[in-house]
Formats: sequence, C-alpha cells, structure tokens
Amino acid sequence: MSLAESRPRPDGPARGRPRSEAVERAILEGVMKLLEEGVPLAELSIERVARTAGVGKATIYRRWSGKEELFVDVVRAAEPPDPELPGTSLRDDLVVLLESLRRRGLVSRSSAILHNVYAQMKSSPRIWAAYHAGVIAPRRDLALDLLRRAQENGEIRADIDLDLANDMFVGPMLVRSVMRPDAELPEGLAEQIVDAVLDGLRPVRSTAP
Repeated sequence: MSLAESRPRPDGPARGRPRSEAVERAILEGVMKLLEEGVPLAELSIERVARTAGVGKATIYRRWSGKEELFVDVVRAAEPPDPELPGTSLRDDLVVLLESLRRRGLVSRSSAILHNVYAQMKSSPRIWAAYHAGVIAPRRDLALDLLRRAQENGEIRADIDLDLANDMFVGPMLVRSVMRPDAELPEGLAEQIVDAVLDGLRPVRSTAP
C-alpha cells in the first residue's frame, strides 16, 4: 500500500477542480523521498517538492495552503490510521485508542525516518502547531468526549477532572513510546493501563444493606 493510500486526507477547503489521487500520491511520496535522502525540514521548499514530484508549484498550492499543511499530511500518511471505535463500552473504546498509540510508538521506533521527522517537526513551531491542531487535538477531543459521556452516565466519578483523567490513560503509553525508547510496548499493554486507571475512576458502590 502506498503512502497516500494508507491514510486518506480529511475534507479540506473546496477546490476549483477535482483532485487527482495519483498526483497527491506523487507529491506525498516526493516529500518522503527527500526526507529519506536526508534533506532537512528547513530546506524542504515547495519548489523542491514540486521538482521531485514532477509537478508544478501551483499543483501543490491547489491542494495545500503551504509547507506546514503538506508536511502534516505526509506525517499523517506515514502513521498507522486512526482506529474505528467499537462503541460497546468505555473500556473497549479506551483500549482501542491506547492500542493505536502503542502501534504508533512501535512504528516510530522502527522507522528512522519518522523518528527524525518527529524531532525536526518539534523544532519548527509552525509545523508542530499545524500537526497539533490537525492530528493531536482531534484525537484528544475524541478521548475527552468518551470520558465526558462516561461521566454523565455514571461510569466514572462526577468529581474527576476529565483532562487529568485523559492524561492518566494516555500518559503511561506516551512515556514508554517517547521518553523511554528502551521500554517494551508489549501486546496487552493498552488493556493493563485502561483497567488500572478505570479501577480508580469508577464510583464507589455502597455495600450497605
């Protein structure tokens, strides 16, 4: 499966003409080719990308507003796709979300290019802000929506700060993925984290007769 095919782009602004998937694929793969060749992010100009992909600069600008938006799509395409939540229970949905984080951690460890891309992206405030707004924030909002509904349904305590609760679920996986590259990311880790945190968030049931 090609880079662009592995990750469909979200709906963007209306364009003057239908987009060509082949052209978009060529552009995204052109960016990745330059990264594989060791071209620093700061030197990844639209003109250079267009030359590598064999298209005109106007073709790129019809699809992306600039380098930041294009680069976010390249990273998104290289990552595992966002999962579909089963919707069967809070626990099941959280396990799926954390399992997705675990797999992203494994991919970033196994891909020297992605590891380098993340490092460079964080050194570029504009691109990091675009990645945060387009990728990280929606994922966080999804998790917060799950927790909010669970709190309204009485599945977790009413006094729990949901931002903190979300960090409690996501934090252990991010620590192992990002801050402890030597730590294992075994199968079943998502279930262990979710079950441990949920035990502390569930309402205390009275045992009185």
